Amino acid sequence: MPPMHSSSPHRRPWQTLLTATVALGGVIGLAGCTAPSAGTASTFSTWNSVVTAADGQTVNLWMFGGDEQGNAYIDEILAPAAAEEGVTLNRVPVTDTKDALNRVLTELQAGRVDDGTVDLVWVNGDNFRTGKEAGAWLCDWTAMLPNMANVSATDPLLTSDFGTPVDGCEAPWSKAQFSIAYNAAVVTDPPTTVDGILEWAKANPGRFTYPAPPDFTGSAFVRQVLYSVSGGYQNVSAEYSTDAFNTLSPELYETLAELAPSLWRGGDTYPADSTQLNKLYADGQIDMTITYGPATLTKLVEDGTYPPQTRVLELTDGTLGNASFLAIPSNAAHQAGAMVVANIALSVEQQVAKANPATWGQFTVLDLSKLTSIEQQQFADLPQSTVVPSFDVLSRNANPELSAAWVPALDEGWRTRVPTR
Repeated sequence: MPPMHSSSPHRRPWQTLLTATVALGGVIGLAGCTAPSAGTASTFSTWNSVVTAADGQTVNLWMFGGDEQGNAYIDEILAPAAAEEGVTLNRVPVTDTKDALNRVLTELQAGRVDDGTVDLVWVNGDNFRTGKEAGAWLCDWTAMLPNMANVSATDPLLTSDFGTPVDGCEAPWSKAQFSIAYNAAVVTDPPTTVDGILEWAKANPGRFTYPAPPDFTGSAFVRQVLYSVSGGYQNVSAEYSTDAFNTLSPELYETLAELAPSLWRGGDTYPADSTQLNKLYADGQIDMTITYGPATLTKLVEDGTYPPQTRVLELTDGTLGNASFLAIPSNAAHQAGAMVVANIALSVEQQVAKANPATWGQFTVLDLSKLTSIEQQQFADLPQSTVVPSFDVLSRNANPELSAAWVPALDEGWRTRVPTR
């Protein structure tokens, strides 16, 4: 869908976007093209001034609430560390990141420009782009974080978020790698390419499926197949254009439509989200499942949720890789406290704890070459999983994510051109 233009030169970007959002029933999917007027962290001249202002603040962190390990990490590890710095961290669970962005935009529309109720957001690429174009995020603050010194300034996964330049408007938190897990006790000759997965599904009808877009995981699977049918990510323009979509999408949708009859329930229905997909796998109804957070698989096997022979496919054509971030709304009431939390989250101690499969198993965003030998050893000493390869192995031949503008176009195309029977 083309960018929207403001009908009035006096309207702020978030006003234009919110009008469109309300008209579409609250779904954040459109972006204003008016230049953003994001807030900045210029109020604070030094890091000490940030720490002083943060003392005694309560930071409301809005994040997806469906990950039990993630919830436990926040409540039991990150929150106590924040408390030691004088900041109370309150986790606010949401079912979708757009819920947090909707709240921010609504409050801006209501004139709450400096006392918003959302202080920090675990944000995804699509909503980051939408919010940035609407001026909803605080910018130019991440360089003030002392622990950013251990983050690479040139890592493309951390300088761009789904094709949108980060520009100091969000702090890196974790890296992720799109992965497909399988039950090795059943799949004895696992495929080694994305095309091989599709062929395996056709040869084993009913034993594979994927969530229906616009579910995040289902959308990622569709993008992965797009790369495959296009002959590799090098043949797909990262920037969205109608010409590129019209040229590349027909083969994608034809491939997925041909696959549909071989899917679980003959393609008559698809899992609504990754939770339903994972349950099908856990119950033995399908032999593969899909995730953008493979490190969590270790605990799911250990606690008996997943089959003991669960393994991750190592695909020669690589898979999508990205990073997740923490963003501060431009109207957050407790910006200083949010900055302190983001800095703590980037500490070696927190990144090691979060990377432990027994805790959450999220891959670090730190550049290990910038760490001391003792700090590097802390990562080296983390338990090795028999289920999930190391990040170095998983990210081999990693595919870059497309710009966020591709996502709604591909999702809508799937809805209209890969129908259920």
